[in-house]
Amino acid sequence: MAFSTISGIAILGAGLFVGEAYLPALATLGSISPSLKAVYSRSEKSSSETAQNATRILGLPSSPDIYFDGDHPNNLDGLLRRPDIAAVIIALPITIQPNIVMKCLLAGKHVLSEKPVAPDVARGLKLLRDAEPICQQGGLVWRVAENFETEPVYRAAGEAVRSGKIGNVLFFKASVVNYIDKTSKWYKTPWRTVPDYQGGFLLDGGVHTIAALRTILPESFTHLSGFASLNKEYLLPHDTIHCVVRAGSSYHGIVEMTFASPTKSIPASENIVITGSKGWLACNSTSEGFKMVIKFVEEMSKSGEEKEYKEEEKIMLFPGKGVETELAAFFDDIVTQGTGKSALDVGNPRNALKDVAFIEAALNSKGNLIDLVGLVQASS
Repeated sequence: MAFSTISGIAILGAGLFVGEAYLPALATLGSISPSLKAVYSRSEKSSSETAQNATRILGLPSSPDIYFDGDHPNNLDGLLRRPDIAAVIIALPITIQPNIVMKCLLAGKHVLSEKPVAPDVARGLKLLRDAEPICQQGGLVWRVAENFETEPVYRAAGEAVRSGKIGNVLFFKASVVNYIDKTSKWYKTPWRTVPDYQGGFLLDGGVHTIAALRTILPESFTHLSGFASLNKEYLLPHDTIHCVVRAGSSYHGIVEMTFASPTKSIPASENIVITGSKGWLACNSTSEGFKMVIKFVEEMSKSGEEKEYKEEEKIMLFPGKGVETELAAFFDDIVTQGTGKSALDVGNPRNALKDVAFIEAALNSKGNLIDLVGLVQASS
């Protein structure tokens, strides 16, 4: 689909992810993507650098206009007054994003805002309460950019599980082990170095894994019991969580995450494993994308009631296309808004809030059982 009815877009933010993910994804979409008209950052320098990168990566005939903070016409308010900008992509620090989301919606812009939807459940719910009426009244689209939700591997895994390929889900496991030191490009970002939000990397990166599980599993998480700890002082306030989790009414699993591995080499482990009554499914990242393995039992009748045990295996490789897919879905939502013809239902802010609630519960549980459904409802 060519998104011809979207006059233009702007990117708000000039961090690593904009340069390494958003701009290349827009380039991949090519001519079907709306035109990038402007770039905003808090400083003139970073805004200018991102605009130059955009010109190079997207092959633009002229550089996008730059906007930055200050008492002058080319600030964010000036950008949002432009009628030729219909939608904005927000990739700003976690704590300031909710206010910027509201500012953009009030200016009549469609919004794609980076995950997590908010720093905590309470602020997320306030944002939802404030934003949803504006979207409904103004016919605006607001989506949360959670690229793990749109990665083809996790969507294919969800389809396989729901189709009964591994039978009924019995239990699951997710294991995330990361090595972050002070030389990491992700650590050097100032707002990550001294985070003023819960969980540090666990919130910023951990919601990805929860979104992947949410995409794969046929039922939502209901309860959690876990512990959180800090093992490297420079990763304040926490860098590790271990949880036992219940989903739906019939199965449970284990979720472990750490950004405090002592070595770059990590113990061999499947990233995500879903075990069912007929087999299991595993998803892992690779150097070139993702891999999904499905093993299941085919019981072949021999004679009478006797059956032969036969194990089957399917291995599928997927490219990493989450950011590209979420951008295309966002633009599609804008074009088809109100028609029910959008191709992919992703980026729902209320689902993104469930991911934040999971991390918040894991950080605060201290071994006590947390009602995840109640956590969201109690704060509403």
